[in-house]
Amino acid sequence: MAFNIAAQQSAQYLQPATPPPTPPASGYALPFSAGAYEGRLDDIRRTEYPQLFDSSTLDSGVEPRLKTVFLDHAGSTISSASHIRAVASELLTQIPANPHSRHVESQWTQRRIDHARDRLLEFLGTTAEQYAVVFTANATAAIRLAAEITPLTSDGEFCYTRESHTSIVGVRNLVAERGVKPRPMEFDKIDAVVAPGCGRGTSLLAYTAQCNFSGQRFPLDVADRIAKLYKSDENAAVGHAPWWVLVDAAARAASSPLELNKYKAGPDFVALSMYKIFGAPTGLGALLIRRSSVPYLCPKGYFGGGTVAGLAFDRQWQVYRSDIESRLEDGTLNFQDILSLHHALDAHSRIYGSIHSVASHTQSIVRYALQAMRELRHRNGLPVCEIYGHRDNAQFGPTIAFNVKDQGARHIGYAEVDRLATMAGISLRSGRFCNPGAAQKWLQLSASELMQHSSLGFVCGDDHDLIDGKPVGALRVSFGAMSNEHDIDVLIAFLRQQFCDYSLAKDAVAELSKSPGHAAQSSSSDNSIQARVERVVIYPVKSCHGWTVPPNMSWRITRHGLRYDRSFVIMRENSTVPMQQKQYPKMALIRPRIDEQKSILVLEAQGYSPLEISLRPKDLRLEATESQICGDRIQAVRVRSDHISSWLSSVLSVSCYLACEPRLLASDTAESPDGFAGKSFANEAQILVVTHESARQVEKWVAEDSASSANTQTTRISPMQYRPN
Repeated sequence: MAFNIAAQQSAQYLQPATPPPTPPASGYALPFSAGAYEGRLDDIRRTEYPQLFDSSTLDSGVEPRLKTVFLDHAGSTISSASHIRAVASELLTQIPANPHSRHVESQWTQRRIDHARDRLLEFLGTTAEQYAVVFTANATAAIRLAAEITPLTSDGEFCYTRESHTSIVGVRNLVAERGVKPRPMEFDKIDAVVAPGCGRGTSLLAYTAQCNFSGQRFPLDVADRIAKLYKSDENAAVGHAPWWVLVDAAARAASSPLELNKYKAGPDFVALSMYKIFGAPTGLGALLIRRSSVPYLCPKGYFGGGTVAGLAFDRQWQVYRSDIESRLEDGTLNFQDILSLHHALDAHSRIYGSIHSVASHTQSIVRYALQAMRELRHRNGLPVCEIYGHRDNAQFGPTIAFNVKDQGARHIGYAEVDRLATMAGISLRSGRFCNPGAAQKWLQLSASELMQHSSLGFVCGDDHDLIDGKPVGALRVSFGAMSNEHDIDVLIAFLRQQFCDYSLAKDAVAELSKSPGHAAQSSSSDNSIQARVERVVIYPVKSCHGWTVPPNMSWRITRHGLRYDRSFVIMRENSTVPMQQKQYPKMALIRPRIDEQKSILVLEAQGYSPLEISLRPKDLRLEATESQICGDRIQAVRVRSDHISSWLSSVLSVSCYLACEPRLLASDTAESPDGFAGKSFANEAQILVVTHESARQVEKWVAEDSASSANTQTTRISPMQYRPN
């Protein structure tokens, strides 16, 4: 059968199931290359970050083979081998103990905790005379604590800048309970908002030191500017200025020295997360509180653990501890992670020398990446990458947000690019990165649009990456202390291979479904690849065996894909997630067959009588339920039949039932009667096209891996070994 599916897209997307592509020789002359950290970067990567490489090649005497190109350091950087080994060694030779006890091990642990505070302050360019370190679970917990202890008044405001992470934006609900009005704003409006005479009460200003969407950096001197404004105001009250300042430094501290000592006033609060800086520990954050602000803090509400010096059980009386750290650290500290922080600081200093060296290196890396991405163009001269930020003379950290465009300047879905990158061994981030303000700014999304998307069922983190051709998120690559030129070369090679001179095909399924023909017939076009369809296989029940359409039979393509394909799912009792073959391999034993004349689906399994199921919704006893496919909520309908449920439960040896989407069964045409336009129970795409060439390529890779592992057994791979999810 001749089948033309405008398959340039399919052909392109079959290619990236490969190890990371070999990068071209670098043509970007930027002054860092192998000279980073006095020429030690390659050795650092091999010895301190072996998780980047194929372990079998690390001690082979040749250049180790890269296993993954990790470009998500803004999400979490990579922990060093010497850090992890030192932690393991200490835990095996010492006994860290609850510091609230008084024995030798507890006192040793308490001394290590106190020392960790001083060392962290030194790393951040300040001292215990200026700031107190309150350990928290993460930066988010630090931000929440700062909001809780700021002495806000009901006539004050909570102002937060556009580039704020959701952890800051979420404070607006917390302060609203205290009658404080939230106020979103642009960073360049701060001076006008905080000027004397513009407000009456005590207010909180929160902003991020580095946007985790675009990487844009913002100055840390805002508190100094506010202090100067109110120091010159003759009418200002003695004491703290009416504006308190909270800085989220979680994204910035990993690649830039904060040098808090150089600010005369400095922010009241600085929030941090240790794994963002060192890769580990992951359960430890910190809130830095300026010592001069401590006397003005709001009294505590909740208390727990060792935060009180005395209290009565049967009277509303308690006395908090005098030092701010003990007063605010409820419960037992995560003392093992604090011990890990010591080793993280040791390893960082030993490997990189200082945060200044890391800052210099990561700035070189991001400049190199920007130049390479900007020079990546289609033959018609249009750019492949639409980069957000990194312009207008603003300062940016080692983070680049972007989307990919085809040669017609149409956006390619970021979720698709992300999946292809994963298949190519490249780890990057996609979505809106928990930064609604920056996403709305760079993607030109209004609040009304986001609310409309939500009403249609679209949620953050799902696979809806383009709505009406407009991206609702982006891709993000971010670099760390151990990133190198080769990482970027691999990324550029991937983008060039997959997207240079690429043209988005029209919605092939929609186009085919509009025509009166069948899957075997379609007109050709300039952007299409002619192919002969050897076999059409549909999977009426998701994750079960497929059914091959007889060669002499035509088969309709609806807007939802091949008719009846993945129209049913099998669900466990009391679960909303369809059963999958990888967890329940017996599902492969259930073989479907469709009898179109009788309009029935027949399920067969060895040792069991065939099970007949009507494909007419009116003949089924249905009951609404809910299902989740890849995180998306999908309305499913339970087929209420003891006979069907008993048959499936017996075959699969687990209590389960059959569910369907009746509108899919009723959709004989491109559109069902009520306008339903879903994707059936497919995970990502309605149609999977597998070519013999792609199967041969996978067979070749398997043979190469077998040869390298001395496995002489030949593995044959056919297109029928692929199955859509």
